[in-house]
Amino acid sequence: MIVSFFSACLLLGCLAGFLAGLLGIGGGLIIVPALVYFLPTVGISNDVIMPIALATSLATIVVTSASAVRAHHKNRNIPWSLTRKIMSVIALGAILGAFIADELSGTTLTIIFSVAVITLACYMLLSIRGTPTREMPATYVLQAIGFGTGILASFMGISGGAILVPALSALGMQLRQTIGVATACGLVVALFGSLGYIITGLDREGLPALSLGYIYLPALVGISLTSSLFAKAGVKFAAKLPVKTLKKCFAVFLILVAIKMIWSI
Repeated sequence: MIVSFFSACLLLGCLAGFLAGLLGIGGGLIIVPALVYFLPTVGISNDVIMPIALATSLATIVVTSASAVRAHHKNRNIPWSLTRKIMSVIALGAILGAFIADELSGTTLTIIFSVAVITLACYMLLSIRGTPTREMPATYVLQAIGFGTGILASFMGISGGAILVPALSALGMQLRQTIGVATACGLVVALFGSLGYIITGLDREGLPALSLGYIYLPALVGISLTSSLFAKAGVKFAAKLPVKTLKKCFAVFLILVAIKMIWSI
């Protein structure tokens, strides 16, 4: 059974990695629901499946995002002067989000996240023809967005690209740069969010063997082995797509995922 689980994680890593490079989402929107489905097959209790899925998703995003960040940096998609202003507050939000997740129900988290994603994705679709590039707002506005992104992304097990990409795009940043910023900040979310889940899971009973806090190591290894390779392919593919097509695909993808999440409650 563990062999089948590990094989499924390898395939999951291929898909998650490609999406991380293509859309800057870190793959968490795919990894979390997939792990919720896979984890019971190896005998893990339903009481801890959701936090394990969230924590493990963030841990895999550390690996995937690191590879994607290097690729985006090489392609000059990351405006580091702006990105550095957001990173510190995103790290704080990510740690806080892991502790909040320990208090909120799965249903509440799902509803909040799904409504936010649908709202932002619809805005992207409606503004496809008219989002001019303009000067970014004050630093405190960007940091407020970053802090909120860190919290929400951490307790949903995602990198935050689903929030940062439409938000920064709405503020007038070019789409490929928003994806670059989201990928770099996603690495920070994943790193500090994982740390938070390790801390909150250390004294939790009922966790499976080979766990580090809430992180399930067999799933982490399986997904990570393939995700970083396919992240590079996703970045190359993104560079070849027209901006409007990439924006449409991203928005539609977010809406479909959010609807599926609500439907599954």
